[in-house]
Amino acid sequence: MEQKSIKPPVEVRYADELNALKSVDTSRKPENWILSPKAVRTFILGGKIVTPDGTVNISRKFYGNDALVERCIITLAGSRGLMLVGEPGTAKTMLSELLSAACCGTSTNTVQGTAGTTEDMIKYSWNYALLLSKGPCREALVPSPLLIGMEKGIFARFEEITRTPAEIQDSLISVMSDQILNIPELGDDGLVLARSGFNIIGTANTRDKGVNEMSGALKRRFNFETVEPVKDVRLEKEIIIREAQNLAAAGHIDMPIDTDAAELLAVTYHELREGVTSEGTIVEKPSAVMSTAEAVSVFYQTISHSWYYGNGKTDIKILTENLLGAVCKENKDDLEKLKAYFRTAVKEKSSKVGGLWKEYSETAKLLK
Repeated sequence: MEQKSIKPPVEVRYADELNALKSVDTSRKPENWILSPKAVRTFILGGKIVTPDGTVNISRKFYGNDALVERCIITLAGSRGLMLVGEPGTAKTMLSELLSAACCGTSTNTVQGTAGTTEDMIKYSWNYALLLSKGPCREALVPSPLLIGMEKGIFARFEEITRTPAEIQDSLISVMSDQILNIPELGDDGLVLARSGFNIIGTANTRDKGVNEMSGALKRRFNFETVEPVKDVRLEKEIIIREAQNLAAAGHIDMPIDTDAAELLAVTYHELREGVTSEGTIVEKPSAVMSTAEAVSVFYQTISHSWYYGNGKTDIKILTENLLGAVCKENKDDLEKLKAYFRTAVKEKSSKVGGLWKEYSETAKLLK
């Protein structure tokens, strides 16, 4: 039986769309890119294309600033490193995956930055059994994402770069400046020149600022683009619904999506993130990450609970319990802020709108 991945890479998930775009893409493209900048934009932001087999709808995959996406593509086309920064949960990783898949055909050449990331994990390491038996040779070399990217002419993605020690970050400087990686152990054969198409896409959370601040020298090697949180409640609702549908399909959960509950959650996250309600009431912002990605997680948890334990209908009590866990997982003080939100904003909407908001307001007793 064929095994299916829980989360296929972007290039697998959207293979049909990528192939359709390739079949009609006649625009100018940088060397070694599989699609032109125009086609990359269409792949990420959506649109319709006409192929020999008919019209193909390309789905929109990133909801945000279209001009930001265009700037990212042009940065990469100019062989300049791209650094995506912003609050957690603003789809920086997803955007870097989409760019890599559309430009290079692969999104999996990735370094995950942590406090334990070493230079070996970025550049190369050795198969020590072969190293002992044959000495330093190419066969014994184990390439890491940076070296793979240079040799194949593809992007290397560096996630959470500011979680990585500063001295490890700075190992990128010479590679980005000279497009050369020296492997001293291989002697004269140890000079690796980057192929056309090689580049680096990094991501960094603004909440990690000061953890391992990037040096000025490294910053100058990147163009920085800030990915902002979703500002439109209706758009946030659409994202929650779409992502929940995708997760439910992957988890073989066959139940209707409660769009009203999705809207209620979108409004809650938007108002807590912005610190003001649609009625103009000021509310205290939690210190927790109130991102769209977190809202999707809360909503999908609620759907899963209904599927496995409930009657297949969204339970607002479970939604509130999941919201409580998400908001208060880092700071106990956020519980009081969430309680205050229910006492003011939710109660006000309950009396004005009624319906689901009234049911939501009654779950405030669960906030303990």
